[in-house]
Amino acid sequence: MNNIVISVKDLVKDYGDFQAVKSISFDVHEGEIFGLLGPNGAGKSTTLEIIETLRIKTSGTVIVDGIDLDKHPSAIKKIIGVQLQTSGFYPGLNLVELIKLFCGLYNTSVDPMELLKKVNLQDKAKNKVKELSGGQKQRFSIATTLINKPKIVFLDEPTTGLDPQARRNLWDLIREIRDNGATVILTTHYMDEAEQLCDRIAIIDEGKIVKLASPEKMIDELVESGFERPKQMKAANLEDVFIHLTGKEMREA
Repeated sequence: MNNIVISVKDLVKDYGDFQAVKSISFDVHEGEIFGLLGPNGAGKSTTLEIIETLRIKTSGTVIVDGIDLDKHPSAIKKIIGVQLQTSGFYPGLNLVELIKLFCGLYNTSVDPMELLKKVNLQDKAKNKVKELSGGQKQRFSIATTLINKPKIVFLDEPTTGLDPQARRNLWDLIREIRDNGATVILTTHYMDEAEQLCDRIAIIDEGKIVKLASPEKMIDELVESGFERPKQMKAANLEDVFIHLTGKEMREA
């Protein structure tokens, strides 16, 4: 995990007099799940959209898999997968038809049923997105990021609004994507999710990175500083109880 697949140096994004991103620098290592966390308005979405070639930066340098964003943005688009919101899919097409549509856009070929099988949606091949449950919609959205066999996958709050079973199953899918060779960049507001999934985390606030380390190191440093929880944590939490009682299997609704 030593190879640097994304290098961001002194990145700045201004909107008039407001500076959303304030000269931040960080690297993402090949094969890791990297979390970019922060409160709403912190600058994390702007940062990711710049890397994804969706937004123009004010200054700084972004290198993605050795490709300079300023010189070859179209080459970067070919090696990344960006999660789409479910509202962005054509409502009249079923899942197989949508995959074929994206294959045409990417100028690539994928077996739709094989792709749906990867995300456990082969039984929903003829369904439209609006007919899927929340967890199924998110799994299909992630499946579309894999169509062009990307080296880097960007997932923006992939489990928001999902029930505990769907969240845990999506965690397994994200790990599988990483284990199959892709680097994953993840944003989430669920700190337990970031702790479970991410190899390293950058916490951004008011346009600046305030901490970058592994979740374990961040937690250990906080404990060493004398921090104590107001309430002692138990070996399990309420979500663990819920999963234990109701099961972890996929649900249809």
